Amino acid sequence: MKQVAELAGVHVSTVSRALSPETRPMVDPSAVARVLKAAQELGYRLDPVAASLRTGRSKLVGILVPDIATSVFTPILTGATERLSARGYSTLVAYVGGAPEQQLDIAGGLIARRVDGLIIATASRHDPLVSFCVEQKLPAVLVNRAEKEARISAVVSDDIQGMQLAVDHLVDLGHTDIGHLAGPPEHSTGFLRRQGFAQGLAARGLDPLKAPCEVAGNYTREQGAESMRRLIDARPDITGIVAANDLLALGAYDALQERHMNCPRDISIVGHNDMPLVDLVHPALTTVRISHREMGLQAADLLQQAMEDNDQLIRNIVLPPKLIVRASTAAPRTTLAKRAASSSRKADRR
Repeated sequence: MKQVAELAGVHVSTVSRALSPETRPMVDPSAVARVLKAAQELGYRLDPVAASLRTGRSKLVGILVPDIATSVFTPILTGATERLSARGYSTLVAYVGGAPEQQLDIAGGLIARRVDGLIIATASRHDPLVSFCVEQKLPAVLVNRAEKEARISAVVSDDIQGMQLAVDHLVDLGHTDIGHLAGPPEHSTGFLRRQGFAQGLAARGLDPLKAPCEVAGNYTREQGAESMRRLIDARPDITGIVAANDLLALGAYDALQERHMNCPRDISIVGHNDMPLVDLVHPALTTVRISHREMGLQAADLLQQAMEDNDQLIRNIVLPPKLIVRASTAAPRTTLAKRAASSSRKADRR
C-alpha cells in the first residue's frame, strides 16, 4: 500500500479509501484514478482476510436459496448482489435444499468462513435456521418467504392480495366454479396464498368451502400436473384455476394436454410469480407479477443496517403484486354461449 501511495503521489490513508467502494466517493476523482492506475501497475489488491482480522468484519454475505434450477430466485440474487457489491460486500450463494439439517450445516460453514450476515430465501413458517441465527446473534434477513412469528426482518410480496387479484380476474370474466392448486402449507407463500384465495372468493360472494383445493408437496411442474389431475377427477365442472405459483400452473397445462383439454377454452389458468418466459408458453400465462429484484434490493438494505449499525429493529416489508393478463384466461364456455345467444336474439329483433 505504501508503494501504491508513493507511485500515485498520495497518502497511504488515501489509497485505503480509494480502493474501497464504500469510501471511494470521499476521495477526489483524480486521486482515485491515480491510485487505481498505480495499483494496477503494481498488481496490488486489498487483502480482505487481513482487513477482516483488523476490523472483525469479512465483508462477506451468504445468500441461501432453496433451488437454483428455477428462475424465480435469479432476480432476487441479482438485486441483492448488485446492492451489496456497490457497498463493498462480496456474496456467497448456497443452494441448501429443503432439509433443515442440511441448511444448518451450510449456515454453520458460512459462519466458519466469517460471513457478516445472511439473506435467507428458504424459510418455513417455523424455521430452525432462523432460530440458529438468533442464537448465534448473526444478522439475517428473510426474503420471499417469512416466518409465522416475526423474529427477524423480512421482505415479501403481498401474497393475499396477489391471490385476490387472480380471483377477481376470473370472477370478472364470468367464472364461478374456481379451484386452487395450493403450495406447501409449511411455507408462508403456500399458506397465505391459499388464505388469499379463500378471502377472494368470499369477497365476491362465492363460498370458499365449496371451492376445490389440491395441495402440492413442492413447487414443481410435476407436482402441479399431479395436483391438477386429482382436481379434475374430483370436480370436472371446474372452469378456472388459480395456482400458487407458475410452475404449478405449467403442470396444470400438462395435465390438460394429457386429457385433450384446452386452456382457456375448457379451463382458464392463473399463475403466480411471473417467471421469465411464461409469456412464451402456449397459451401465454396470465399470472401475478412479484417484484423479485426489488425484494433483493430491499433485503440487502435491511441486512446492511443490521450488520453495520447493529440495528435490531424487526421490519416486515410487503411489496404490492400486479396482475398480468395474457392468453390463458377467458370467459367460461357457458358465459360465451349465453353471450352468443343474446347477440343472436338481438340480431333477430333487428
